[in-house]
Amino acid sequence: MFTISIDPIIFTIGPFALRWYALILLIAIAVGVWLTACEAERRGFKKDDIYEAAVWIILGGILGARLVHVLDQWSNEYAANPIRALYIWEGGLAIWGALIGGLIAGALIAWRRGWRFPRLLDAAAPGLVLAQAIGRIACVITGDAMGKPTRGPFGFAYSSPNALVSQLGVYYTPMPIYELVVNLIIFSLLWNLRQNRWSDGKLFLTYLILYSLERFFLAFTSSYRIIAFGLTQSQIIALFGLAVGLTLLVWMPRKPGRRTI
Repeated sequence: MFTISIDPIIFTIGPFALRWYALILLIAIAVGVWLTACEAERRGFKKDDIYEAAVWIILGGILGARLVHVLDQWSNEYAANPIRALYIWEGGLAIWGALIGGLIAGALIAWRRGWRFPRLLDAAAPGLVLAQAIGRIACVITGDAMGKPTRGPFGFAYSSPNALVSQLGVYYTPMPIYELVVNLIIFSLLWNLRQNRWSDGKLFLTYLILYSLERFFLAFTSSYRIIAFGLTQSQIIALFGLAVGLTLLVWMPRKPGRRTI
């Protein structure tokens, strides 16, 4: 059992506060974009084009992440003060929302530029899950997305009044730690599989299936609100992602396509 005493706020200057959440999120995005650009170049894309597209994909991801989180927590956190939905620096981003928002933005950019979207997704898969792993470090420091209270043998309590947990001094199941470890395992697997001559999109579908399984089972340790059938919003989306991933994988052609963008 561990107590986290780190203040989520690094420093303040007047009304401005630099938070660990924002800093680590920026690092995660930078690493993910850089790795995606390198892998995309190997697959025939131009790095500069990827960096340019990444700006819009990131904006779409952040918008989707915040929207899904606010909808999920509306009655608990935002109904009484809706303006807080705009306070993104306080934390509160839904990973599934980021993925959905980023996919929509990426699909629009690929369509506009005439790119093969499945190939772009394959290039992004390793960097995406690595960024998700790094992002969970922010949750550990700030107390965001912690699981249910626990009596052991492994739990985190927080002492800073700026922590995002419901109650200070209470030990919670460290769900972000479990996600961090599983995401690193998925990254290692994708990194080793990325050179296989698979059909475009297969590597991303492998990521989607594994990540959906992770989110579904780990969410049983979470304190997220139950939506229906005894499942959380994250689990319901995970089941949908798993169904889509498995269906597309079954119908995917076995032979790789031509190596053109």
